[in-house]
Amino acid sequence: MRLEDLNDTGDGRLASPSAERNREPIAEVLSQVLPQSGLVLEVGSGTGEHVIHFARVMPHLTWQPSEQDKDCLRSISAWTAVEVQANARQPLYLDVTDAQWPIAAADVIVCINMIHIAPWSVAQALLRGASHILPPGGLLCLYGPYRVAGKHTSASNRTFDTQLRAMNSEWGVRDLDATANEARTFNIELARTFHMPANNLVAVFQKS
Repeated sequence: MRLEDLNDTGDGRLASPSAERNREPIAEVLSQVLPQSGLVLEVGSGTGEHVIHFARVMPHLTWQPSEQDKDCLRSISAWTAVEVQANARQPLYLDVTDAQWPIAAADVIVCINMIHIAPWSVAQALLRGASHILPPGGLLCLYGPYRVAGKHTSASNRTFDTQLRAMNSEWGVRDLDATANEARTFNIELARTFHMPANNLVAVFQKS
């Protein structure tokens, strides 16, 4: 799910302006923290542009995109067909709130711009599912806007939070401490944070 207009390339691929803007800064951080081998599950792959870019710049890792939106699933398949990357798999249908995920194990989970445009119960489900499929030491990397110590990090994030809550009272910019506290109940600890452009963060969690 994305809060923007998507461009249709005419061949089944959807294009997201924000994905094009942020894919390189996110990839730069992921390149620093991800292992030298293994399987990376992207939860909520959206158009598929992120996972294709990540697969291109991190060929030592295998990338598994996933989505629950049918249009996005088609777009991801189209991206993988047009920009063939041997280390990028076909997308899986994944609803994080399902008790059983369609993948038994992954070394890393990446989730971009999701938990603020979904109810808090979805963030909890993401953490629960991550605890089931990550090995000890496995990473969960979350990108998006956060409040820090209960406060917005910028006026634009405060405005964005107001807009989100007007759309759906269960949405909103999440508090990093609250997210970390919830993760801890699933034996997942906040390990590092990276400040990103446009007042976003990458929060890197590690399973105990």
